[in-house]
Amino acid sequence: MKSVAKSTLEEKRTVQVAAEQRLIEMPGDPDEDLELREEIKTRLRHSLEAEHHGVRGIPAQEVAAQLGLEWFSVFSAHQCPQ
Repeated sequence: MKSVAKSTLEEKRTVQVAAEQRLIEMPGDPDEDLELREEIKTRLRHSLEAEHHGVRGIPAQEVAAQLGLEWFSVFSAHQCPQ
């Protein structure tokens, strides 16, 4: 089996498109009817307020590196890892 690292750019794009299509086809949010605990709501409010005042959190790439993981953002739809 060939690793993703050895895949061609075209193969990576094919996989990306297939994954995005599958996500689009998935039925709604399974957590839709669940309610957040008050402590989580409070943390989210604090986080949003801090961001509003220019305080930035730890970038996802840095967290991934600290955990020994390779970061790939699914939000950069026009870019594929090489």
